Amino acid sequence: MTGNVPLRGRRHELAELDALVNRARAGHSEALTVSGEAGVGKTALLDHLTASAAPHVRVERTVASQSEMELAYAGLQQLCGPMLGSAVRLPAPQQEAIEVAFGLRSAPAPSPFLVGLAVLGLLTEAAEERGLLCVIDDAQWLDQASARAIAFAARRMDAEGIALVLAMRRTDEAFASLPHMIVEGLDYEDASALLRLAVPGGLDRRVRERLLAEARGNPLALRELPRALSPAEIAGGFALTGSLPLESRIEQSLIVQLAPLPAPARLLLLLAAADPTGDPGLLWQASELLGLGQEAFDAARDTEALVVDTRVGFRHPLVRSAVYRAASPEDRRRVHAALADVTDLSQDPDRRAWHRASATLHPDEGVASDLERSAERARTRGGAAAAAAAFLERAAELTPEPARRVQRLIAAAEAKHDAGAPEAVLSLLDTAHDLPLTAAQEAVTARLRARAGYALRRDSSGPQLLLAAAQGLERHDPVLARDTYLEALAAAVYGGRLGDAEQVAVVSNAILEATVSEGPGNARDLILRGQALLAAKGQEAAIETLRRAQHALLEQAPDSLGLHWLWFASRAAQDLWDADALRALANRQVRLARADGVVTVLPIALSLLMLAQTVDGDLDAAEASCDEIDAIKDVTGNPLPPYGRLFLAAYRGRASEAARWAERIRADAYARGEGYGLSAVNFSEAILHNGLGAFTEAVVSASRELPYTHELNHAMRTLLELVEAATHTGDRALAEHAVDKLAGVTRPVGNTWATAVLAMAEAQLHEGDEAERRYRDAIEGFEAERIPIMVGRCRLLYGEELNRQNRHLEAREQLRAAHELLTGLGLDGFAQRAADELRVSGETPQVRVRGSAVQLTNQELNVARLAREGLTNRDIGARLFISVHTAEYHLRKVFAKLGIKRRTELKTALAELDQSPTDI
Repeated sequence: MTGNVPLRGRRHELAELDALVNRARAGHSEALTVSGEAGVGKTALLDHLTASAAPHVRVERTVASQSEMELAYAGLQQLCGPMLGSAVRLPAPQQEAIEVAFGLRSAPAPSPFLVGLAVLGLLTEAAEERGLLCVIDDAQWLDQASARAIAFAARRMDAEGIALVLAMRRTDEAFASLPHMIVEGLDYEDASALLRLAVPGGLDRRVRERLLAEARGNPLALRELPRALSPAEIAGGFALTGSLPLESRIEQSLIVQLAPLPAPARLLLLLAAADPTGDPGLLWQASELLGLGQEAFDAARDTEALVVDTRVGFRHPLVRSAVYRAASPEDRRRVHAALADVTDLSQDPDRRAWHRASATLHPDEGVASDLERSAERARTRGGAAAAAAAFLERAAELTPEPARRVQRLIAAAEAKHDAGAPEAVLSLLDTAHDLPLTAAQEAVTARLRARAGYALRRDSSGPQLLLAAAQGLERHDPVLARDTYLEALAAAVYGGRLGDAEQVAVVSNAILEATVSEGPGNARDLILRGQALLAAKGQEAAIETLRRAQHALLEQAPDSLGLHWLWFASRAAQDLWDADALRALANRQVRLARADGVVTVLPIALSLLMLAQTVDGDLDAAEASCDEIDAIKDVTGNPLPPYGRLFLAAYRGRASEAARWAERIRADAYARGEGYGLSAVNFSEAILHNGLGAFTEAVVSASRELPYTHELNHAMRTLLELVEAATHTGDRALAEHAVDKLAGVTRPVGNTWATAVLAMAEAQLHEGDEAERRYRDAIEGFEAERIPIMVGRCRLLYGEELNRQNRHLEAREQLRAAHELLTGLGLDGFAQRAADELRVSGETPQVRVRGSAVQLTNQELNVARLAREGLTNRDIGARLFISVHTAEYHLRKVFAKLGIKRRTELKTALAELDQSPTDI
């Protein structure tokens, strides 16, 4: 039933759907998945929903098609086609992205997330006047690119006035995080009533009870199964078999009903089932090619199976699949051939290529070439890699010449890897096992196998297999070989203490043998050799090469491979105590990743930027970077652990929060076999405990890194924390040991940051003038490098030393400055230590006014922080992947909760809000 006629047994479902539309009319947005077995009544609910909502909101409805699952953005184009007139009002990058995705403009492939933002923008524009209801039936058949873009938009909707309903048999992984409604079978009373309507003349009691039992309340089964019964079966001779799934029995019943149709009418139904566009003109043209006349149309429509209006459809989506599955392979090829012939090559080359492939039985180079071109278009349109892989896989199947077939199989495997399907990569490569491979192809397939294996297992064999693949590529593709060496080194480095202890050295030495040390080199080669030197021979041997690499990476425009490895240069900047390089490289990678839409790179780039912002003492900006990382992870599923949240909680002295993040990251590190995570946890815990004055606990955390200081990075920086903790607990021997190790990783570098760190550590082992001199040198160095956190911490230690000498007047000067600086930076634990020492010196510090009890939601905080940083609502929307309307909505709520009227008041208001008592 449709319209305002109530559906039997669906009061709860209809109320929920009506409420969804009412919320959209009130300006709120929400998405809902509606799942249930085929025939359970999802389409009837959607019919009722769209009919009742149409007078009140704009309605856009589409049905996804299984035959279009390999065509990138096919489903999205069906949904958004009527809204494309609004694309001119989108930001230019989003307008270009959606037009390229739909094949309306030629340009470089757009980021899938720009496409997702464009979809959100189009839906927002369409909802502007009176709200919008978007309905997608059979959403399980959406192509991957469309599903990803729609899910992206659905998760970011909030205050635009959009209701999005997706009906599917089982909730697809892409939509798993959305609210959902499960539609179940009718109860016995309602099912009995529906069966009486389906068979008005009455049924034998035994047949009725068996039908009710087998249908399990499925409305379509209750309507369709009796239609296939003969009068004798209705009268009592009918016995249902339970050997087939219900969906198959419904399809079988539908096929039985359609079997009496003349052959031309059945062929016409098959033609309509094979064309998901629903274009009547295309159907007429193809039917003419097949010699199908008006009689075939009339017969098909008389069954009520086919519905022809402005679009061609079926009375239920299951009818389409039943018709297509029941057809013979020969008839399927006939209709696809006809559809290919009438599909405009210039307007829709990919759909034409897919129809041709479906019509082809034997290898055909012409068809295979068309599919290969479609794969390339899928890439350039920003379609999912899975779409390109599907085109290439079918192209390989239809390729007659073995060598060409191998090329296409390898290309398909590469696309499968890009799509995140390592099992499929290995399966495809197995099909090429008996085909003739060149030495170059053997090397490429070895790389693909190594990458897929590492993605699946992440065990200690990964670096070794990647290294072997890189060495095999040397003679055939030096650029790809260098990229593979970097992957091998990254796998070894991140495995660290949880991997094979010898892997880093083995990979590093192999890289040094494969690369030359002379000549300027390009940026990627330099960073590759520099990192290998760093891992194999230490800082001193690597310094010159790494500095040349950093300079090259800042001067040279990186290619697509180089952009992915800029993080290695930022890591090197940390290992070389180079604050300026860290800032410059992190900012450059973030800027380039944003400009190019490389969202796979952006979380790592932002993580490094967060570290640079921490060095700068700008914890608020670092928190905003973490917000952006979380927004990206939310829409991409990126597995990057929340290192930034842990560091910020540690610096701010939030013990319980830091403990939660530490537990999560430590478990993740063991699960992934990545020792880097353990190092990050130990370093953060040492900072936290030192800030809170829990020096015994700080010694425990920091001491865990002592065996691993050769890894540099966090392990190396933990030494300074260990010196502070050990001196406060009176363990001078441990402090001296830590200082000796610290000297080994700072003196070879010799720059201002490294020298200041060593001076700060050594000062804690001295007294009197020697201690003072070193503290002053350290403070001067940190100020020169613009590292205010360390300035504040160094003044705190200096003030503590002066207090111990009973030089309280001089101590107050250092402690007052430390307290003011650390308080302003938000290092609450360290600030409290400074306050306590000030009291020891005889001065009572100013008591800070605590924040109010105002509570902002996470999204409100995210928006407020970015607004505080000076971003416009449009910029905030782009950063957090939300609409401008949602950014405005949350900012209004922030202003109301904080009692402010202008953005300029946000800094003070948020600072007060953030100043909750330290949770010791």
